[in-house]
Amino acid sequence: MKKILSFIFCLTVINLCYGQQAVIKGNVTDTLNHVKLSNAVVALLQAKDSILVTFTRSAATGNFQLDNIPAGKYLLLITYPSFADYVEPVTLSDTSVHNTGSIMLTLRSRLLHEVVIQQKVAAIKIKGDTTEFNADSYKTQANANVEDLLKKLPGIQVDNKGQITAQGEKVKKVLVDGEEFFGDDPTLVTKNLRADMVDKVQLFDKKSDQAAFTGVDDGQAAKTINLKLKENKKNGYFGKISTGAGLDGFHETSAMLNMFRGKMKFSAYGIVSNTGKMGLDWNEREKYGQGMADQFTPDGSGDLVFNGTVTDDMQDWSGKYEGKGYPLVQTGGLHFNNKWNADKNNINGNLKTMQLYMDGNSVTNTQNIMPDNTTTFRNVRESFNNSIMRNSLNGFYERQLDSSSSLTIRMDGGLDHKITNSRFASEFIGADSALVNQNERRYNAKSDISTLSSNILWRKKLKKQGRTLSLNFSENYSRTKGDGFLDSKTDYFANNAVDSTQHTDQYKTTNNESINVNGNITYTEPLSPKSSLMASYGINITNSHSSRNSFNKADGKYALLDSTFSNDYAFNMLTHKGGLFYVFNAKKLRINLGGNVGLTGYDQQDKYQGSSRRRDFVNWFPAATLRYTFSQQRRLNFSYNGNTGQPSINQLQPLRSNEDEQNVYIGNPDLKPSFRNNFRITYSDYKVISERNLWISLMYNTSSNDFSDYTTIDAKGRRTTQAVNVNGNQNAGMDMTMGWRIKGTPHTIGYNLTNNYYRNVNFIEGQQNITRSFNGNGSIYFMSSKEKVYEAYAQAEARFNTSTSSVQKSIRTDYWTYTFTYSMDLFLPWKLVLHSEANYNIRQKTAVFTGNNNACILNAGLMKKFGKKEALQAGISVNDMLNQNIGFSRSVNSNYITQNTWSSIGRYGMLSVTWNFNKAGGAASKD
Repeated sequence: MKKILSFIFCLTVINLCYGQQAVIKGNVTDTLNHVKLSNAVVALLQAKDSILVTFTRSAATGNFQLDNIPAGKYLLLITYPSFADYVEPVTLSDTSVHNTGSIMLTLRSRLLHEVVIQQKVAAIKIKGDTTEFNADSYKTQANANVEDLLKKLPGIQVDNKGQITAQGEKVKKVLVDGEEFFGDDPTLVTKNLRADMVDKVQLFDKKSDQAAFTGVDDGQAAKTINLKLKENKKNGYFGKISTGAGLDGFHETSAMLNMFRGKMKFSAYGIVSNTGKMGLDWNEREKYGQGMADQFTPDGSGDLVFNGTVTDDMQDWSGKYEGKGYPLVQTGGLHFNNKWNADKNNINGNLKTMQLYMDGNSVTNTQNIMPDNTTTFRNVRESFNNSIMRNSLNGFYERQLDSSSSLTIRMDGGLDHKITNSRFASEFIGADSALVNQNERRYNAKSDISTLSSNILWRKKLKKQGRTLSLNFSENYSRTKGDGFLDSKTDYFANNAVDSTQHTDQYKTTNNESINVNGNITYTEPLSPKSSLMASYGINITNSHSSRNSFNKADGKYALLDSTFSNDYAFNMLTHKGGLFYVFNAKKLRINLGGNVGLTGYDQQDKYQGSSRRRDFVNWFPAATLRYTFSQQRRLNFSYNGNTGQPSINQLQPLRSNEDEQNVYIGNPDLKPSFRNNFRITYSDYKVISERNLWISLMYNTSSNDFSDYTTIDAKGRRTTQAVNVNGNQNAGMDMTMGWRIKGTPHTIGYNLTNNYYRNVNFIEGQQNITRSFNGNGSIYFMSSKEKVYEAYAQAEARFNTSTSSVQKSIRTDYWTYTFTYSMDLFLPWKLVLHSEANYNIRQKTAVFTGNNNACILNAGLMKKFGKKEALQAGISVNDMLNQNIGFSRSVNSNYITQNTWSSIGRYGMLSVTWNFNKAGGAASKD
């Protein structure tokens, strides 16, 4: 009794000392029956050490109130016999009144059931820079693939080609348990891995190995999805075999086998298809410059940077199917990875091969806005027949040398043999609507492309916590060797009659070679438990050589060198780079501030002219990032980086290209490096109870000495373009995505708003032209599903585009496009599934582009599932029932507006059979 009186006395003294301050009040009820609970113990504890501050009991009405509470952070604890304890963090300010409302307690007997419900509600968690989705909170059909799962995740969209967009950015990598899986082709994972094997879907920006080790952002990041598999799915095998055939020769057959034994994974796949739906997306070629080799060059930091608009028809086709034409693909690959010796050794390898055939046709209509208040037009029709044989081998080996150091070796190589056959017919129409010229040309080329990339990273943690040393060495080598024939005939008109004719018959050779070697040493020094410094020094060497020759026909042989369209050019760069960064990392706040400075020397040699030139530049690479975490589900990020871009060898090389005689490009050896400032702010917030997600991104970029075009069009309609430096290019944008579940229903709704503004500078006929463009996009979507009853998705989107050019301010290009998308699966008796989907595009006509380009794509299918686990499926489907599919795009580029249409896969029917097989966790499927 004395102890109780002493305790009450102490509490009274505490209350008297603090005086009238904050108040907490609310009421306690039963979750199941909503009965008011009396005499529940309501206690307030200090958050930092759980020491009791005060307590009370609920009244007969369930109400309670705690008075005279000092400002601070607390834990509110409510207990009641047979019910689970309730704990809530509370932050109070002076004189505040905190009303908790109705607090519902759950019987312990129902706790296990409630845990399952809670798991469904807490479907999203934010851990640092990673957004994590609980896969089991999003129900999918039996044997559904990862792509079906991703379509249900908020903030993630998957288009009909399998391209994934997350938080406004394209996803470049899909990992499995943190490991590479068939390189950079996400569709091989998403279309073949089963959704029910996935435990967590993690979304983050994957940083370089160096940045992940030091904690300092180096600006190299790729939007990445990591699929964490369930532990009971990692011992056994699973796979899928699917085949289908239909009318007009359409077919698709695919097979994939995956074997798991603990940390060892082995996978193999094969695909033969001409429907354009699978096995066509190899992105790693772009990393090392193969698809666009001449337009990428290492900048002063060793990154690959895209430059300019210089093109070369011998490399104009990327070697990928991008929706244009009719593809036939035959591809296969092997994947292996394993960890052993307590994870001290880690190996990962991928081997892929592909034969791709492409044929089709396209029409391109271009309106040229001229500074003399006139407008000209160029119309081009193209038919093509291309093919590529592509082989790729990549992988890495990582070894933990001891408790404080590791070594990682990465390699990537590829061999391509590409054949391009194109036929063009074009016409140029003057401002008076009279025909200026007509051109017909054929271009046939073969090229062999080889790449080899390697990277070695050694990392060492020194004795002092946070003190590290790392050495990094990398090289990127690429070579393109090819030849081809150009046969071009142009008729020039005057007074509606042929005035002159020009005929070009040439044999062309190209030999482009580039090697980039980069070495870097990095040291980090802790200043305090929350801050550190990082210092680095590196050397970057880039040597590029381009030899392009054109030979005219003489005496039946292509032996006469045409010096006007031939050149032998070398461009070498040497950069010394040093940098210093400051890092502060607290519980809620992370700051990264610093930069690099590079001393770069250019050595340019024109071997045909016997001239050389040496230039030196100082390049800057400032960077800053700030992340503030309000709570586990809400955060704010700010980032800035400035980078210097170097011109490519094709932009510098003083060569006139005549692969398209009506569009001639000339190099500019006087180009200077460009500098670009990039700003971005992102905010994300997720409410667990209401399942409301919000993601906002704001960005702004500005450039100085940016690479642009100086264009002239002569009286005969021939366009000549040279790369030049300009100032004033800008880009600003906003992206906002929000979605939430309608309370008490299985329905989810949301919207997305995207706006982009562009200011681009170029020169036309010697006059500066400033093009201002704006596109705004708004969409709303609806998702709903009921297990074994239906799954539905619908989206409506509207996009507005407008642009003006300063050379003719009176001409304004405005148009709307609308897209309506719908898909539904109905689960019928006898394990039947009825599938339907529609994509309706409405494209507004303009004063120039008056054709009807609207299209409604309807697809439908009926599928029958067999077996206890529905592993065997057979079905019939119809693609593009109305036969309206047409490839279409519009673009505004400087002073010209372009509309492009092309042939695409249309209506066909198909019968298909799919068998999903698995044996996981020691239990085999009976199907």
